[in-house]
Amino acid sequence: MAAEGHAPTAGEYIVHHLTHLQSKKQTSIIDFSVFNLDSIFFSIVLGLLGSFLLWKAAKAATSGVPGRFQAAVEILVEMVDTQAKGIIHNAQSRKLVAPLALTVFVWIFLLNSMDFLPVDFLPLIAEKVFHLPYMRVVPTADLSATLGMSVSVLLICLYYNVKIKGLGGWFHELTSAPFGGHPILWPFNFVFQMIEFVAKTVSHGMRLFGNMYAGELIFMLIALMGGAAAASLSGILLPVGHIIAGSIWAIFHILIVALQAFIFMMLTLVYIGQAHDSH
Repeated sequence: MAAEGHAPTAGEYIVHHLTHLQSKKQTSIIDFSVFNLDSIFFSIVLGLLGSFLLWKAAKAATSGVPGRFQAAVEILVEMVDTQAKGIIHNAQSRKLVAPLALTVFVWIFLLNSMDFLPVDFLPLIAEKVFHLPYMRVVPTADLSATLGMSVSVLLICLYYNVKIKGLGGWFHELTSAPFGGHPILWPFNFVFQMIEFVAKTVSHGMRLFGNMYAGELIFMLIALMGGAAAASLSGILLPVGHIIAGSIWAIFHILIVALQAFIFMMLTLVYIGQAHDSH
């Protein structure tokens, strides 16, 4: 983590915790041959965990008085179904889109929730037990992961554009909206539509990444405050401030974790709903 013979500085500590476990060393800002193995691992594990929880809730569902777990899942399912009905009016499409939205919400909520673990807990285990030099445990604080999710939503939107409107109808929309169907305006309409697709995809992924990255960084700064308190107790207010700041931010972060999962799910529904609308 740090140079031999001295404890890491604050800068070294943050840089170490913001470094991914990668398949190979990254040599440029954009390198599609590099995979962030920690993000892939935790995304798969938490995706399987979310699927298991939903499967368990469906299997244990009863028409009688539901337990707390079943009641919570039913409230969540009803909330997602209500949002899907309000945005996507095609009943056939909702059979796929509503479960997709539910899966997206649960999955991203679990990914975001990894931020509640102590900053050094899993990285320390990875280093001491598995001899892994780096480990980041919040996949949604990885830009490649969130952009991968938003690109997946884009591909679903393209699929529904073609399925609902037909290839010819979608091409007509690309060249006739928003400025009109005159042939002179076709290139401008097409460029505008491409910019819109790119902007929606990038903002969809960047919004989730930015909020979770900032939250992760703040937790690291709070952890550094605790380390300073442990190293020097000359001032009683430092450890007290660490506890207060950590508690307040953790409580506030619960709202951020749930809200960002909800926003990503809602934007997924909105974008897929727009793919069903004709212009």
